[in-house]
Amino acid sequence: MSVALDGPRIQPSGGRATALVVFLHGYGADGNDLIEIGHQWRALLPNAAFVSPHAPDRCAASPMGRQWFGLSNRPPDDPAGADERWKGAVKARGAIDAFLDAELSRLGLDESRLALVGFSQGTMMALHVGLRRRLAPAAIVGYSGTLVGEERVKEATARDARGAPPPVLLIHGDQDPLIPIDAMFMSADALAGADIPAQWHISFGVGHGIDAGGLRHGGQFLAKALGGPRR
Repeated sequence: MSVALDGPRIQPSGGRATALVVFLHGYGADGNDLIEIGHQWRALLPNAAFVSPHAPDRCAASPMGRQWFGLSNRPPDDPAGADERWKGAVKARGAIDAFLDAELSRLGLDESRLALVGFSQGTMMALHVGLRRRLAPAAIVGYSGTLVGEERVKEATARDARGAPPPVLLIHGDQDPLIPIDAMFMSADALAGADIPAQWHISFGVGHGIDAGGLRHGGQFLAKALGGPRR
């Protein structure tokens, strides 16, 4: 049985929620780490509800934080690390899927009004889950992460009512010491090979984090996908 997830929320500023933005945090953090982004995006997405669930497991490397799955800090191109990440993502998927289903039902929305935003390990999960939903979400934004299971990307069959894959935006700092920027290009190439085009943005001078430019690009991308005001 999947663990029931929960985390901090921000209610829409424009009345009833007509969209749902779900943040998936990184390894060793929790839902509080990303929810503040929702406040910064409210002007672009006034009718969106924001929620940032805590991952189900305590983090082995940071007991005060959480993890979607355990990591041994192997580099993206290490086959053993790739297998570890794949098994972890597969195991963690059920809890996230159940959470998304419950939140959409609670708000009376469907996948066409859902956006997933991940950071680092959360990006791994946003891509893994979002690309395998029964119906595609409106958008996926991934910061400082990578696609898990590139060789299995043909399983990423989520499509919308028109048969289109979800729009994907990958954002990465060119000075990232934990997940090198090459991971972004590898992920984009793998997605393109499965007919899932991905846009990408480089945050120059940025390490493993999110800068103002990356936030702006992400917010504008979601506003376009969800039909919010554009700036």
